[in-house]
Amino acid sequence: MYLQPLLILFDMKFSEENILKLAEKQKKIKTRDIVSIFGISRQRAHIVVSKLIRSGKLVKIGSTASAFYVTPDFASAHPEVFPNYVKKSLVNQNLEEHKVFNEIEKNLPLISKLKENVHSIFEYAFSEMLNNAIEHSLSDKINIVITVDGDFTFEIRDFGIGVFKNIQKKRKLKDEMEAIQDLLKGKTTTQPKSHSGEGIFFTSKIADRFIIESYNYQLLIDNIIDDIFVNSHKNIKGTKILFSVNIKSNKHLKDLFLKFASKEGDFQFNKTEIRVKLYSMGGVYISRSQARRLLSGLEKFSTIVLDFDKVPMVGQAFADEVFRVFKNKHPKIKIESINKNEGIEFMIGRVEKE
Repeated sequence: MYLQPLLILFDMKFSEENILKLAEKQKKIKTRDIVSIFGISRQRAHIVVSKLIRSGKLVKIGSTASAFYVTPDFASAHPEVFPNYVKKSLVNQNLEEHKVFNEIEKNLPLISKLKENVHSIFEYAFSEMLNNAIEHSLSDKINIVITVDGDFTFEIRDFGIGVFKNIQKKRKLKDEMEAIQDLLKGKTTTQPKSHSGEGIFFTSKIADRFIIESYNYQLLIDNIIDDIFVNSHKNIKGTKILFSVNIKSNKHLKDLFLKFASKEGDFQFNKTEIRVKLYSMGGVYISRSQARRLLSGLEKFSTIVLDFDKVPMVGQAFADEVFRVFKNKHPKIKIESINKNEGIEFMIGRVEKE
């Protein structure tokens, strides 16, 4: 009965904006509603709806064939109907992340039913990211959203200085892009006396998908496809963190910590992995200055793994700075290189023999 009025209302134009209008109009929508009203395939509908869920504009309720979608405002106003969703706005005064976590666990009983390893991942990741917002953002307000369905997902949003701008300012870097590069190395913190800088590093590694949006950039770490993306972004004041992991995940924090410890049985964070492709200038890796930018701050680690995946070539000066100059200056640091093509292998071997 509702099909004709909705067709007139949305003028049959398929878009994210009109899907959100449909959700606001009907309160609850299913994939079949979108397919029927806009005349598109289920696959296309699923792709766009998934994008809206990841961005926090829609909330998924239930799973498989019974799943439906609502706006965050509607879910927040009806907590008795949606027990797998929590939305809170916190005043950033004397906040303690463990108390916030305990309150959320009481309001969201599904959390206590998560597998032990997933529960530990949630508690660690959420607490680390909320602590960052509390202590670093300079924001008066912090918004949090948590959803438990096929995935466990949380969003933490502040309205402060912005994580990339904060690192850029405190470490006197050229721009936000350099701040992102440093952040991905690990042990990057704007408060070295009280923080180790490990929180974002390990949280990003344990997630299935981890997104940071702040001012002009979006950092997307997709561990399902094992890749990292840095995108230009609409200007968003402050920082928004999006974290998701499947509720059936077999990941364990212990295994992750061991992966980045140089010695077996040693939980000290002294190993890092660098995606070389993120340090390029136009896809080419030639200069010593590029190499020095990549190596900046890595003297804090005892093992450095350089991942050359999707790197087409490196120049002699770049390779020399990394595999001869830096090695000679820091002989106790072990440098490993992975995913090299034949050209890169040749160039590294050439400078190491000098």
